[in-house]
Amino acid sequence: HIAELGQGPTILFIHGFPELWYSWRHQMVYLAERGYRAVAPDLRGYGDTTGAPINDPSKFSIFHLVGDVVALLEAIAPNEDKVFVVAHDWGAFIAWHLCLFRPDKVKALVNLSVHYLPRNSNMNPVEGLKALYGEDYYICRFQVQGDIEAEFAPIGAKSVLKKMLTYRDPAPFYFPKGKGLEAIADAPIALSTWLSEEELDYYASKFEQTGFTGALNYYRALSIDSELTAPWQGAEVKVPTKFIVGEFALVYHMRGAKEYIHNGGFKKYVPLLEEVVVLEGAAHFVNQERPHEISKHIYDFIQKF
Repeated sequence: HIAELGQGPTILFIHGFPELWYSWRHQMVYLAERGYRAVAPDLRGYGDTTGAPINDPSKFSIFHLVGDVVALLEAIAPNEDKVFVVAHDWGAFIAWHLCLFRPDKVKALVNLSVHYLPRNSNMNPVEGLKALYGEDYYICRFQVQGDIEAEFAPIGAKSVLKKMLTYRDPAPFYFPKGKGLEAIADAPIALSTWLSEEELDYYASKFEQTGFTGALNYYRALSIDSELTAPWQGAEVKVPTKFIVGEFALVYHMRGAKEYIHNGGFKKYVPLLEEVVVLEGAAHFVNQERPHEISKHIYDFIQKF
């Protein structure tokens, strides 16, 4: 399932977790009004995109996800050699690998919230996170199929999504076993005014329809991804890039992240990185929390190409 708006050069928007094409609703309108064609899919296992084998996490590897994007580009933009790509969270992870595997498909990239770390073939990423943050760390808790889904079920999709989408604490994100989301404080109303009840209802209706398993399978394939991407150890992303992250985004505060982003490591592996923007006062879901600023940042960058 894709949403599409406008005409002109194509911009592909790739969403993250727990989101949908709908996460880009503001940017799609803004860019379409300025002469671009904005296209945003529901990714494999999400929303109105159907057919994914959700009971098999191995079918959610980075090869499958990038393959989906390449097939989508061939279908929606057969006459364009390259397109613009804008991505967030898991979408950013997919976009980095799209640029790594198929740079011939991407004119320029704007990535939000997830920085590019070249893979380390000597480390299982899940085991590494468990060693750093413990077994209750959210990615570690997501690994066993059916486990976290069972904890989410009595809470309901709407409450789960509200907690996640309005989370603003830059400290590590934990799901203590058996406590569900109780350990996560509700966001003050003043800090989540960007997400209306109607918008939250849209997300909830789609996750009630699909469940969370397809979305969680992206995390469950991380160990597989580490094995599959062994040939790209230390590889560089050679696509013109702009990186934007919220000041309070969890990923910006992960151990070593700030040093990597600002002290040369990031630029080393993304040599065509032109700009890093840290959005003051913003958290993880910057494209929805600060839609006009993000839209303008995207437009200012891609119009140069």
